[in-house]
Amino acid sequence: MKTHAVIFDCDGTLVDSEPLSALIFAEALAAEGLSITPADALAAFRGRRMALCLDHAAGLLGRPLPEHFEPMLRDLTARAFQERLQVIEGAAALLEALALPFCVASNAPRAKTELSLGLTGLRHHFGDRIFSAYEVGAWKPDPGLFLHSAAALGVAPAHCLVVEDSEAGVTAGIAAGMRVVALLPEGRAAWLPAGVPAIMQLAEVERHL
Repeated sequence: MKTHAVIFDCDGTLVDSEPLSALIFAEALAAEGLSITPADALAAFRGRRMALCLDHAAGLLGRPLPEHFEPMLRDLTARAFQERLQVIEGAAALLEALALPFCVASNAPRAKTELSLGLTGLRHHFGDRIFSAYEVGAWKPDPGLFLHSAAALGVAPAHCLVVEDSEAGVTAGIAAGMRVVALLPEGRAAWLPAGVPAIMQLAEVERHL
């Protein structure tokens, strides 16, 4: 099937934010009395809607998190991004080389995606083609965000290629009827469905177009 548009996730796909976010989440939970390693936080929360992450954390803690926890966590994460966020290798070169329409579709609030892309020098590539689950009302693994993005680009889902790094994102892309590639620098993951290619570098996206 010929590709007419590319839909990128942001966190962990264009910007190297997932390990940093997991570290901040683990530190914030430690302050609440929950001992969790950044690696375990990354495995538990990667690509998931924040509300689900907070519910899961509260379950592990055995009590509700305080009301201020989410805004505090978002503030701490934004500050960490401003100090330490890095671009995924090859992202700028890929975006500059793409001749097809492309966009970002993220489970994160628009402000977080705008911040991440701005800090890493990628923001200018996207114009108004940034789509947030919070604005659409559909979070991956629901396919709604990807279907909305395809419609905004004027491209049929079957002609879209999704570039993702999480199980929730891959599941959403498949459910939307799109082709999917998974950016997994550490190697193919056990959760990745058969038939979905795993790539180790963004430069490999071009051969799947």
